[in-house]
Amino acid sequence: MKPYELIAPCHFGLEAVLKRELTDLGLPALEVTDGKVHFSGDERDIARANIFLRTAERVLLLAAKFRAESFDELFEKTRAVDWAALLPADAKVWVTKANSVKSKLFSPSDIQRIMKKAIVEKLKEQYRTESIPETGAAFPLRVSIMKDIVTVGIDTSGTSLHKRGYRTDTVKAPISETLAAALLMLTPWKKDRILVDPFCGSGTFPIEAAMMAAGIAPGLSREFTAESWTRLIPKKCWYEAASEAYDLQNDSPACDIQGYDIDPASIRAARENASRAGVERLIHFQVRDVKDLSHPKKYGFLVTNPPYGERISEKAELPALYRTLGERFRALDSWSMYVITSYEDAVRDIGAVPTRNRKIYNGMLKTYFYSFEGPKPPKEGLRREKP
Repeated sequence: MKPYELIAPCHFGLEAVLKRELTDLGLPALEVTDGKVHFSGDERDIARANIFLRTAERVLLLAAKFRAESFDELFEKTRAVDWAALLPADAKVWVTKANSVKSKLFSPSDIQRIMKKAIVEKLKEQYRTESIPETGAAFPLRVSIMKDIVTVGIDTSGTSLHKRGYRTDTVKAPISETLAAALLMLTPWKKDRILVDPFCGSGTFPIEAAMMAAGIAPGLSREFTAESWTRLIPKKCWYEAASEAYDLQNDSPACDIQGYDIDPASIRAARENASRAGVERLIHFQVRDVKDLSHPKKYGFLVTNPPYGERISEKAELPALYRTLGERFRALDSWSMYVITSYEDAVRDIGAVPTRNRKIYNGMLKTYFYSFEGPKPPKEGLRREKP
């Protein structure tokens, strides 16, 4: 097996969560930068990372890293890479995305065009052919230029890893699966503690929590671009990673996970999504207004993504909605609450001082993840409350 340097991009502000996840998989980080974690792994680890990682957006195989301050330099240094060591003679290769920050080269389309030409020229030379047919497996490249340092990664995932395959029914302003999983990992929630999302929408928080409780690997129900790279990654690597994932599943975990929403259509969508994820038995979904939020159990968790007021028509409703959320939270004896929102007056209207506030970028939207931590349960009391 050959070691590679791999890169796992993630949401800005959640690098530590991804680093911990990689460590738990036996893949310690080499470097952590803004929105990325570099790690080392072989062919088997590429398959395992794609199937097991809950918080990464994709897994990239580092193909090259060099300085370039002109397009001529970009061409020559791209052409100098040993592309035949990575790509077959019939590879379909292109730069699917390029971005540049604080660098002399800043035109994404020119970067894409020049690098594509350089790669094709090198492959023609290495394979001694007049043309590259590009009829074989796909090798999409993602290029990042930061302060004139060019990082070239081959995308092993294809479609972003947040596409688990279960969420075809969505409602407005859904939170992504990878972000929901990462935020859950930032809380002390464990499967033996009750979890409620009072604004569950299409069910992402409850579904991701249920998948964690059942040990369901997020990538088991989808395909990956690198599955067709049989010269680099033998098919058995994917079979072995999937077999490992199935062996770790627990079909009947003891958990209490609930999702509420005022919109019946949202609850219908959430149930359908949970069914596709294979966790419908583990979640109780119910049409319920936040003003009716209550629960007899103690030491539970509220984890939620309430409306942000992105639509002008919703903005006037936000103060009352967040005040109601705060009132219902205070009525829940000994519970903890975790809220992600871009609403600037959330803390004021909730009426409680957060234990912690993290700034997290949800795409281009700056959001805040507020932690309102309640008391820890007595160990004996917690055992009595277990289902």
